Amino acid sequence: MFTNPLAALPSRIAFSDDQAMLLDAATRFCQDRASSLSVRAQLGSATGFERSVWHEIVQQGWLGIAIPEAHGGSGLGIGACAVIAEPLGRHGLALPFASTQLCIQGLLAGGDETQQTAWLPRLGQGAIGTVAVFEDDGDWDLSRPACKALPSGDQLRLHGHKTQVTDAAVADLLLVSVLLDGAPALALLPASALAASQLQAETPIDETRRSARLKLGGVTLPRSALITGPAATYALQAIQRAAWLLASAEAAGGMAGALALMVDYLNTRSAFGRKIGSYQALKHGCADILVALERSRSHLHHAATMLDEAMAAPTDADASARADIALRMAKAEAGDGLVQAGDRAVQFHGGFGFSYDCDAQLFLRRGLWLQAWFGDAQHQRRRLADAWLSAD
Repeated sequence: MFTNPLAALPSRIAFSDDQAMLLDAATRFCQDRASSLSVRAQLGSATGFERSVWHEIVQQGWLGIAIPEAHGGSGLGIGACAVIAEPLGRHGLALPFASTQLCIQGLLAGGDETQQTAWLPRLGQGAIGTVAVFEDDGDWDLSRPACKALPSGDQLRLHGHKTQVTDAAVADLLLVSVLLDGAPALALLPASALAASQLQAETPIDETRRSARLKLGGVTLPRSALITGPAATYALQAIQRAAWLLASAEAAGGMAGALALMVDYLNTRSAFGRKIGSYQALKHGCADILVALERSRSHLHHAATMLDEAMAAPTDADASARADIALRMAKAEAGDGLVQAGDRAVQFHGGFGFSYDCDAQLFLRRGLWLQAWFGDAQHQRRRLADAWLSAD
């Protein structure tokens, strides 16, 4: 019998030794490879990241963290990916790590054995994946795609377009949500099936990001490239949950980065014969951000624990509901928290904070992007309220 998931919502965090080692390794890696100058050097580049850095994380085995051992991965689960995403967010790296993990989760949840065997080992070894699930109407409900897949003999012709397809220009595989016979489906679209003119670069608020508008007209795929039925529903749910988790992790890392930037400046700048960090009003602002950061981290690792438990028991409706609740809470808390931290970082730097040369704006831009990605805080809290009221 399905019980009220909110009545006794467990407050549990499982953080393994493997995750602790991953966090230490990722933190050291980002400290060594992601200076402010190196991040800024990629702002005007075509890809937004250095291929050499990407190859280094491939060699670390981080792309295969959530891939089962049968397909060449570590089998640690999506929760372990959060400990990689957090230091990436702290240091402003914009690697296609999250995009690839979303693609992996979609394949794991809905792909058949042939699809998984064809792509999971490649994605774990450095191929780049992404998902195309958003359209111009801005609907965050992934079960209602507007793009269509129309049968044409043994083939399917795709129609429509997608927006905010992250890392589309460098992706080897795109999972595209479409409507087939009135039901949602996912199409496995190799980059080789696209012409260059079908990807139009967008200008996101976060300059470290790369996203594109994808035009599907004229694309033809075999029926074997589709994920349909309940499998498509599970895949879309897995993509959404992974996005909430990784966005929360990146935002929590960004809060830590913004706070470190602020504290460093407050201990450097002097006014009226004393360091400005000694003024009580500025201390209070930093303390507020620190408290918000600790809240976000607690929500993040609790959500990761709930998600791993739900994936270990896919038929447990209560575990699934608890995972959704924890993930929505983490997304709302971290998204708003990074925007607030980025805004305070700009303000605390005074006039310099409003200039392009100040790194505070990088954190604010990152926060504005992550806040809205896969549903902003207002959307998440509204769904949490719906869950609470429907459970009574």
